[in-house]
Amino acid sequence: MDLSSLRPAKGAVKARKRVGRGPGSGNGTTAGKGNKGQQSRSGYQRPIIEGGQMPIYRRLPKFGFTPPNRKSVACVNVDQIQMWIEKGLVGEEITILDLKHLCNASNQDYFKILGNGEIAAAVTITAHYFSKSALEKIETAGGKCVTAYRTLEEASKVNGLPFEEALMTPKVKFVKKGKKPVKS
Repeated sequence: MDLSSLRPAKGAVKARKRVGRGPGSGNGTTAGKGNKGQQSRSGYQRPIIEGGQMPIYRRLPKFGFTPPNRKSVACVNVDQIQMWIEKGLVGEEITILDLKHLCNASNQDYFKILGNGEIAAAVTITAHYFSKSALEKIETAGGKCVTAYRTLEEASKVNGLPFEEALMTPKVKFVKKGKKPVKS
């Protein structure tokens, strides 16, 4: 047995219907499209039928729209962090878990540090996003900004990596494999 002897399974390959070959072909004079009407014309497209459920074009609102896959971002100002330090709620390092508990956020939230207010303490802050002003204020105070890539929920689902390391590993972009462009 070799590659040249391989054949598709019996009944797997079917000859295409050759339409428009006259009344003797078995498809009649109308080439299997019936008589007149919109469906017999060229360019006809079947409407999107969702099998009895409410169709997508009726489920979506006419004005304004909140995408279902939006990112939920919890914002924290620099002055809030300074207040937490003064109260003794956080130490020299603020992690994503600390931010979650202090902001009363969920495991799906991303955290962004904003630059409203002043910070005097040198702290290492781990968050998903930092505004330019917040980044400057934290670094001038002697602190450090660490960027996390995953939410707490996403990091808990990563297999084979410790939780802290999973937070810091970037997500891999999914690339659809398509046809390669033909060189001319």
